Amino acid sequence: MNFDFSDDQKQLRDESRKYLAEKCSPKAVREVLDGKAAYDKELWKGLAEMGFLGVAIPEEFGGAGAGHLELCVIAEEMGRALAPVPFSSTVYLAAEALMLAGSDAQKQKWLPKIASGEAIGTLALFEGKGNPSPQAIKLTASGGTLTGVKKPVPDGAIADFAIVAARTGSAGRETDISLFIVDMKADGVEAKALTNVDPSRGQAEITFKNCKAEALGPANEGWSIVSQVLDRAAVLLAFEQVGGADRALEMGRDYALDRIAFGRPIGSFQAVKHMLADMYVSATLARSNCYYGAWALSTNASELPEAAASARISATQAFQHCAKNNIQVHGGMGFTWEFDCHMYYPPRQRAGAGAGQPVVLGRRADRPHAQAQCGVSCVPGAMQRSSRCFAEPGPYQTPVPVTAPALQRASLRKGHSASKTRVNALRALRCVRGTRDMRIK
Repeated sequence: MNFDFSDDQKQLRDESRKYLAEKCSPKAVREVLDGKAAYDKELWKGLAEMGFLGVAIPEEFGGAGAGHLELCVIAEEMGRALAPVPFSSTVYLAAEALMLAGSDAQKQKWLPKIASGEAIGTLALFEGKGNPSPQAIKLTASGGTLTGVKKPVPDGAIADFAIVAARTGSAGRETDISLFIVDMKADGVEAKALTNVDPSRGQAEITFKNCKAEALGPANEGWSIVSQVLDRAAVLLAFEQVGGADRALEMGRDYALDRIAFGRPIGSFQAVKHMLADMYVSATLARSNCYYGAWALSTNASELPEAAASARISATQAFQHCAKNNIQVHGGMGFTWEFDCHMYYPPRQRAGAGAGQPVVLGRRADRPHAQAQCGVSCVPGAMQRSSRCFAEPGPYQTPVPVTAPALQRASLRKGHSASKTRVNALRALRCVRGTRDMRIK
């Protein structure tokens, strides 16, 4: 059984990591965080030239035609680099909606522009606080025009077009919602940037005043299409979070090896070892759930809604855990602007809210096995309701369910104590992460 990405996909990962390391340095990210630009235009152009924007778009529409597994690989590297570009709103949301429901003419108009970097897209779904639902959508569609307000809209202030969910009926049912494509340069459309905790991930308020719109997909099937798009986006955003969690873990590990206190590296102290080991376990378990989601996404399996929820919840918790503990490992220095730790903290908050909210994107989060977090619970009572999760799945294979307590011990020698488990996790961390040695004394 193959529980890993293929050699070609690994090569794609290596190439994308190398490219982003060169073109998306912390300095470049900081320029966007400081408000000097809405996004990194040069990086966006470079991603298009590398073919990353169109990796899952069919060749007939200007893309690479590779598939969703390759897109998962790219997503992980984007999250690792904190790339300040509208990648998720354009590729995970707008492009997926077009590929799912667009006509050939609509695909031919917009998908090549996405793949080439000429167009930025977004999904306008939210209308204020709370989870989106058919009842919560008040923006109306009538006679081919839209009237209403959407906020927050990810990257709405810089988008060239938007996929808009609008009400076409009055009963509050799912069949009362339809989707429309709106050119953001059209008359009657006004976008206003909103203040956001993470400037590298812009949000906007978009007002529609009798603006012309083009129907996307069959009438009254908008909510069904949105649900499928959100499930797909959930898996891809989860991979971004796993990439960020891994990078936060590496930053903490490297600092623990370099920082000397009382004549020895702080990584030799038990409390720091435990913290890093717990970070490694949560990130590794999140990756397992993400691989399950990647398999479901690439095969269009019926388990995709549950797999998406499982991936998003576990990845959200892992990113939160690793980003927070990375700052703790750095101590007082970790809270300063000069260190890069803080850059991973707002994204982990943003990734758990709004367009990235796991309960919204997963939508099946109330199902027991989607909530199991392998001992890192982020939903109250989740572990009490169920102990099922998925262990080390690969993108090509259906994962094997195992008990959460077994995964909580990370399958590192059955029956070991908690402290022994952390020691084994550190040894695994040393082997997996490779180049630097964390000596266990």
